[in-house]
Formats: sequence, C-alpha cells, structure tokens
Amino acid sequence: MIAKYRKQFNEEFSAEKYQHILDGFKKQTGTAPLFRVSESPIFLTTEFVDKLHTACEDIITQVIDMSPEELDAAIPDNCRVPNDTLKPHFFTIDFGICKSENGEIVPQLIELQAFPTLYAFQKELQIAFTEEYPFLKPLQSPKSNEQYYQELKDLIVGDENPENVILMEIYPDEQKTNIDFYLTSQKIGINVVCLTKVKKEGRKLFYEKDGRKIEVKRIYNRVIFDEIDKMPDLKTEFDFREDVDVKWITHPNWFFKISKYILPKLDHQYVPKSYFLSDFPATESLENFVLKPLFSFAGSGVNLTPTPSDIEKIEDRENYILQRKVVYAPLFEDIKGEFSKAEIRLLYIWKEDQDRPQLMEHLVRMTKAAMVNVDFNKKDAIWIGGSTAFTEHNP
Repeated sequence: MIAKYRKQFNEEFSAEKYQHILDGFKKQTGTAPLFRVSESPIFLTTEFVDKLHTACEDIITQVIDMSPEELDAAIPDNCRVPNDTLKPHFFTIDFGICKSENGEIVPQLIELQAFPTLYAFQKELQIAFTEEYPFLKPLQSPKSNEQYYQELKDLIVGDENPENVILMEIYPDEQKTNIDFYLTSQKIGINVVCLTKVKKEGRKLFYEKDGRKIEVKRIYNRVIFDEIDKMPDLKTEFDFREDVDVKWITHPNWFFKISKYILPKLDHQYVPKSYFLSDFPATESLENFVLKPLFSFAGSGVNLTPTPSDIEKIEDRENYILQRKVVYAPLFEDIKGEFSKAEIRLLYIWKEDQDRPQLMEHLVRMTKAAMVNVDFNKKDAIWIGGSTAFTEHNP
C-alpha cells in the first residue's frame, strides 16, 4: 500500500531473484519450503500498522481481563493436559486487510491463537528479501537478527541445556512447515524429535541421539493435540494427558483457550461480530456470516456460504461459531497488473515474567481466491502464498 515501494519492487522483480530466494532456503536447510512462498512482500503504511498494533493491544487487554475459569471452559475434557501455565508462551493474531464502506483501509480480526507458528522462517524470509532487494533494508524490523533469536532462545530454552529441549511434532519431516523446524534447530540449537520417538520412564521423558539417551526437560510443542485422535494407528509411549516431569512451551491447553472460542467475547471496531452457533440470534441474517469450527487449523472446515440445511446437520453447535463476513481488499498489484488480497498475522511471544506479550514479527498470506489458502487459487497465479510485510519506521 506504499505506492513507491510497490512500483520499485515490481520494476526490480525477476523470476530468477524469486528462485534464488527459494534455492537459498534449500541450501540453508536441505529443503525448499513445502508451502508456496509469494514472489512479493507487501508494503504497509505506518498509519495502517498503527491501526493493527492498537487493535492488538486492546484485544490483548480484553484477553488478560478474562478469568482463568472463563478460558478453561474452552478445553474439551478429553484434551485437558496437567500442569497448565498462567499464560501462553506464544500469541498470534490474524487480520484480513480490508476496505471499509467509506474506502478506508482497515484490519478486520479473523482469529487468534496461542500456538507457535513460523517464527524462524518469517525472520529468514525477511532477510532473504532484503538480500535480494537491497532497497528494502531500511524497511526491515528494527529488532536485529541476533536479538530476535536470542529472545526466542530465552523463551524456548530458558536456563536448560539446549540438548534437553526438543521441538516436538508428529512425523516432522513430513509436515508442510518442516523448514521452520530445521531453521529453529539451527538458530537456537535444539533437536527436532518426532512424538513417536519420545521415550517415557516413570514421569520422565527421553529421546535418543548418537546412541545416547537424553532427558527431555522442555518441549517446544508443535503438535496440535486434537489431531492425535485422528491418527488411531499412531504408536507413542506417553499420552499428553499424563502428568510428566516436563515444561511445555507452550502448554497444549492454550491451543483451546485462545482460539475462535473467545471471538464472541471480544468487542472492538476491528473485530467482526461473532456468535456461538448455539446462540445465533434470529435477528441476524445467516447470509452475512461465515461458519467456522472452533478448533480447526489452516482454514479446514470453514464454510463461507452456510445455509440453513448446513446448520441443521450440526449436532454439536457449541463447537462452531458464526463470524460476520469481511471483504478482503485487492490492494497488492503484481507485475501483470492483477491484484492480490492479504491476511496478516502478528507474532508475539509472552515471557512468564511479563504482564503482556511482545511483538516479534509479521506473517503474511496472499491470495487471489475467496479464501486465504493457495489451494483455492489458479495454478498459474502469482503474488500468492506465504510472505512478509515491510513498513516505514517512525524516526
């Protein structure tokens, strides 16, 4: 949305530079990203970024003011994990970039989560763009790369020896986000371990490396707990619901507590009205709302055009919300003169001794389809996929 940077980027863009960015990741980690990376970043005005940050601070305050009992009610009984924490270690907030009725560019809240995402990849993607397009360097985040990874390491590793801390996922090498696992491992020195490889002895957990049995004292958890139940043949030695002697980063309960579950409880001009499906009032029109499962991930199960017959088929209505539709604005021009829409996720970390989370980075997803998911785009589309944001900084 900063015209001069969009113009300069589009003039300097080449397919060779884009491929060089992807090849750089493969050289760095041994694999190219398994998800689509957009050819372009987006350029946000300071005015719009201020709206984003102000909205986030208000939303965070509302979450802080919620009682533990109110948040605990979100956790399904069969997914409750012992030794919960007072706050999550990660906090992300997603906004659609939209246009209001009077033509103003505004953020509209889509969802929020207390679950880690591509913290390492997003930092490296910013670096890759600035190396390929040097004019972007003054627009980079003012937080240095060294400071960024030190703060991430302090959160995840803490005072432990890094070898006693693992990034845990189910079959991590097969996950679309595996590149972020490898980058995290490189940057903060922890090992990536499959859940199926974790051993349990009493209340202690272990993994093996180079023939050694190593105790796990902290888990940087990338497993979405309720996905485990969808894999009946998965063989593991410990159940998340067991009381084990380990520190969760972040605790699995927060996946449920900070989720679409709290959207109906939030009130802000940039928060579209939401209702639990079981509480949807007769005064509202269904055609103005999107139907979403409470705990879906990556947009799965979202119905953009729910009908009364769709609603009638749902028995567990307390596990769905209806969220007022927002219209993403096609603002980001590509080299063909076509325009993409975008969603932006603000990535926070929340240290246990801090009252509020701190912003680390931005994650952008670009699309030309109705949903922000590259699977819904035409195969030859460009300016779609995961990206990053640059903005001018106040002096």
